[in-house]
Amino acid sequence: MANQDFNAFNRAGTIGDQATFDVGLRAHMIRVYNYMASGLALSGIVAFGLFSSPQLAALFFQVQAGQVVGLNMLGWIAIFAPLGLLLLVSFRAATMSVGAVQAVYWAVTALMGVSLSVLLFTYTGASVARTFFVTAAAFGALSLYGYTTKRDLTAMGKFLFMGVVGLILAGLVNMIWPSGAMSFIISAAGVLIFSGLIAYDTQKIKDQYSEAYGTDTAEKVAIFGALSLYLDFVNLFQFLMMFLGQRR
Repeated sequence: MANQDFNAFNRAGTIGDQATFDVGLRAHMIRVYNYMASGLALSGIVAFGLFSSPQLAALFFQVQAGQVVGLNMLGWIAIFAPLGLLLLVSFRAATMSVGAVQAVYWAVTALMGVSLSVLLFTYTGASVARTFFVTAAAFGALSLYGYTTKRDLTAMGKFLFMGVVGLILAGLVNMIWPSGAMSFIISAAGVLIFSGLIAYDTQKIKDQYSEAYGTDTAEKVAIFGALSLYLDFVNLFQFLMMFLGQRR
């Protein structure tokens, strides 16, 4: 009888711990998505602000007849600064405070707004809005799959990372020797790769929460997770714009 009571107590404790973990995981994912949505909103505000103000746009771009024809020095800095900040965070993540990680996140998303503003100068507002909602719907479906699937996506992540490296190299080659066919292939590959990364990164965020459960690093884990999903969303949006966008 004593053994039965002890086993029953252990089962009850395990169920209680699992329930607590599940509640914490849901709260963690909501925090990740809130960070991501706020980052997208900040990028949108910056992009629209530059598009709406010729004086501000002139600080970053050379604009002629409503089209961006070149970058000023500040524009080059704004475009490459996010990469520098991401490298900084990747090397210093363990030693950075939550406040410092938050500052880097908001800086990256604000600076990304400068790059995204070029889309507003290039494509019609209606096509930008339409593509954004298509991207949001695709993101929701893919992230839900990554959250709910029982399949381990770790192996897929290695191939996706190699795909991103390939995209970068192909993009550099296409900048030197422009080709319409190559641009189409890069765009199609980009859509497929970042679609896969959305599902992969969502599952990885769940795994990272499991590792951080019960520690004081959960907030930083949430910010890094939001940053991964933010970059996946933005890249998918940009590649889809090449297919769905209507030029001005």
